[in-house]
Amino acid sequence: MTEHNPELIAGRYQLVERIGQGGMGRVWRGLDQHLFGREVAVKEILFPPGMDDGDRAALLQRFIGEARAAVTLSHPGIITIHDVVEHHGVPVIVMELIRGQSLAATIRSRGRLPVQRVAEIGAAVLDALAEAHRARIVHRDIKPDNVLLTKDRVVLTDFGIAHLADATTKLSHSGMVIGTPQYMPPEQLEGKRPTPANDLWALGATLYHAVEGRPPFDAEGLHALAVAVFTRPYRPAVHAGPLAPVLDALLTKDPAQRVDAGAAAEMLASVLRSATTGPDASAGRGHEAGPGSPGTSPARDPRTAPVPPPDAVTTAAAPEAPEQAPSTTPSPPTPTVVDPGSAAGTPRRPVPELPAEDAVEVVGGPAATRRRPLTRRAVVLSAVLATLATSSVLTWTLTRDDDAPRGGGAAGSGSGGSSSVTVVIGVDAPLSGGGALSSMGVGIKNSADLAVRTANESGHVPGVHFEIKALDDGADPAQGEPNAARFVSDEKVLGVVGPLNSGVAKTLVAPLAQANMAVVSPGNTDPVLTLGPDWAAGTRSRPYSTYFRTVATDIDQGPFAARYLHDKAKRSKLYVVDDASAHGTALTAGFTAEFTKLGGTVVGTEQVDPAERAFAGLAARVRSSGADAVYFGGYYDAAAPLSQQLEEAGVTVPLMGGDGIFDQQYLTSNPKAEGDLATNIGVAAEESSAGQDFLSRYGKAGYPEAAGWYGPYAYDATWTLIEAVKAVVAANNGTLPGDARAKLPQAVAGLAFDGVTGRVAFDGAGDTVNRRLTVYAVKGGSWASLTSGPAAR
Repeated sequence: MTEHNPELIAGRYQLVERIGQGGMGRVWRGLDQHLFGREVAVKEILFPPGMDDGDRAALLQRFIGEARAAVTLSHPGIITIHDVVEHHGVPVIVMELIRGQSLAATIRSRGRLPVQRVAEIGAAVLDALAEAHRARIVHRDIKPDNVLLTKDRVVLTDFGIAHLADATTKLSHSGMVIGTPQYMPPEQLEGKRPTPANDLWALGATLYHAVEGRPPFDAEGLHALAVAVFTRPYRPAVHAGPLAPVLDALLTKDPAQRVDAGAAAEMLASVLRSATTGPDASAGRGHEAGPGSPGTSPARDPRTAPVPPPDAVTTAAAPEAPEQAPSTTPSPPTPTVVDPGSAAGTPRRPVPELPAEDAVEVVGGPAATRRRPLTRRAVVLSAVLATLATSSVLTWTLTRDDDAPRGGGAAGSGSGGSSSVTVVIGVDAPLSGGGALSSMGVGIKNSADLAVRTANESGHVPGVHFEIKALDDGADPAQGEPNAARFVSDEKVLGVVGPLNSGVAKTLVAPLAQANMAVVSPGNTDPVLTLGPDWAAGTRSRPYSTYFRTVATDIDQGPFAARYLHDKAKRSKLYVVDDASAHGTALTAGFTAEFTKLGGTVVGTEQVDPAERAFAGLAARVRSSGADAVYFGGYYDAAAPLSQQLEEAGVTVPLMGGDGIFDQQYLTSNPKAEGDLATNIGVAAEESSAGQDFLSRYGKAGYPEAAGWYGPYAYDATWTLIEAVKAVVAANNGTLPGDARAKLPQAVAGLAFDGVTGRVAFDGAGDTVNRRLTVYAVKGGSWASLTSGPAAR
C-alpha cells in the first residue's frame, strides 16, 4: 500500500503522503473522496513477523472487531474513528487527522514538562479513559506517542490495537503481548487478561515520562525490563513535586491495590488546584540540565515556557518510534539504568500518604526517596537484589590517617613505618544498568583504579597513598548535583574524574567549581563546557576554571569529517542533513564551514525531526541534487533509516556522521549500511605502543570488564590528578598542604606529560591539546578503522 498507488482504499480513501511508520503500523494522510475530499488519517496495521495463517486471520478479526467497537466512542479526548476496513488482508483504520504534536515529540523537543501541564494532560487522558472503560474497552497501549496535543485538546489515539475487556481469543491465550513494554504493568507483561487497571499503570508511566523526561523503568532487552518492572521500584522521581503521590498510586505493582480512576482524578484535581494557589514545586530547581543536554533547549526553559502552537501534523496513529532516554536529548543513545533500591513502608492505601518514616535511601540515586511497599513476592525479590546491590556498592569507605593500621606505611609511602597521607580521587560515571553506557562507566572506574594502583605501587608521590571513591550517576543529569555534594563533603577527595556524559557534567561541574575542586573528564564532548554557551556565535568564554577534559569535542568532528571527504575520499558535492539537536547542528555547522573553505559545494541542506523514520521525499531530493555523499549530524536512530531509504531510492553514495551514529545499533537496524562512514573522538588504544601497554596492564590487573573506548582517557585523567597532587606536594616542601584541593586546578592547568593516549596538556579553555579523531567505515557489517589524525592541520 503506497501513496503512489492510484487504487482507493475501500473504494473511497485516497492516500496523499506517508506521515509516519512504527512497529505496529504505517500512517498516511488521505482524502475521503465520498465526503468532498475531507482529510483523514489512514493507518495500516502491520502484523508481527513469522505469524502462521491461522494466527494472522485471528488477529485480523480481532483488530477489526475491536477497532469497530471503538467507533462507538464519542469524547473530545478520544480520536474519532471514521471507518475500519480490510485491504489486501490487513486491517486499515480511518481516523480524524489531528494537527498537533504527540506528547512524545513534545518531550523530545522541549524536555520534561512542568507539573501543572503534566497534571492537565493526565486529567484529560484519564477522563477519556473513563469513557472508554465505561464502554468496556481497555486501550492497552497508553504511552506518550499515543497522546496528541493540539491548541485546545488532549487526544488519546490508537484505539486500533485496544482490547475489549471481555474479549477472549486464541491469541490472547497464546502469550502474545500487545503494547509497549516500557509502559506496561506487571500483569500485562505476564499476559494476563486486560483490565482498566492496565491503562492506569500506563498512564502513570506516561505522566512520569512527561514530568521526568524519561520512562520510570528502562533496561537492555525485554527480559531485563520485565525483571525491573516485576521486582524493583520505579526510578526515583526528581521533578514531580506534588505529582509524586499520583505517580506512586498509579505505578503500584499489584493491580488490586492500584488507585482507581476516580481516586486518581481527585488526586490530579488536587495537584491542579495547588498549582493555582502557589509556586510550581516541580521546577526541579538546581537540577535543570544545561543547554544542549538531554531534555532541554538552550532557548527555552521547559519549566515555564507555554506549550507552543502545533507546527506539525501528527496523526491519530503516531508511529511507535523508539523512546530516547533523555533525551531528550538529544544525545547519544539513551542509558538503560535499573534502580538498585528496595522498598519499605506501610500498607498501601488507595490515595497514598508519604510519611517521612517511609523514606529509604537508594544507592546511586537521590537520598530519602520515598517508596510505597511492594507485593510480598516483589518484596522478597527486592530484598535479595538489595542485598546484592549493597554488597557490591561502588563507593569505597576510606579511613583517616590516624585510623590506619600501625607498623607499616601504605604502598609507595616511602616512609618506612610511618603512615601515609590518603588522597581520594572521586570517579563519577554510569555504573549500573547493564547497558552500553554502564559498560563504559565501569571501564572508566576500573581504569582510574589502575592508575591509582600504579601510583601506589611505584611510590609516584612519596608520602601519599591514593584511593578512589566511585559514585554512580546513572547517566542522569539530575544525579550530578547530589554526587557533587558527596564528593565535596568528603575532605579527602581532592579531585574528580568524570563524568562520561555532557548532560551530567552540566549539573556536576558547577557545584564542584564552587568548592574549587578540579574535574577532568575522559568523555565529555559538548563545547559549551569549555567555550561557553555562545561559542557557536563566535563568543567564547570559559565557564569553569576547574574543569578539564582529555578528549576532543564535537567542535572538532565536523571539520575532521570534511577534510576526510574532500581530501581523501575525493567528494566534492555534499548534501548536509541534521536532526536539529545541539549535537547535530554543532557537527553540521563545523562541517559545512570547513568543506566550503576547502572548495567543496554543499548542494542541499535539510533539518529533520529526530523522531522521523520516513525519508522517501528527502531521498528523492538528494538523488536529484547530484550529491556524491551525504553528511548527517545527529544520532543513529534517525541516520539508519535515512541511509537505508537513500539506498532503496537508488542513491548509492555514502552517508557519513559523527560519533552519534558510530554505534552497533546503526548496523543492526540498517542492512544498507555498507560503505557508510563515521568519525569517533579519539584513537583506539591498540594503535599506539603506550595504548597497548595500558591494555596489557589492565588485563593483568584482572578486571572482569573491558576498559572500553574511554578507559585510556580515564587513566590519563586520573594520572592528571595524581601528577597535580605531586606538583602541589613538591611546591610545599614534600608535604600535602591543607588547602591542596584549592591548589589542584592551577596545578592541572600547568601540566604536560606523556600519557597512554598521547601528550596530556590543556589549553586556556581546559580542552586537551592532543585532539585526535578516527574515521570508521562499515565493512562486512562491522565498523572498521580507516584513518586517524589530529583535529586541526
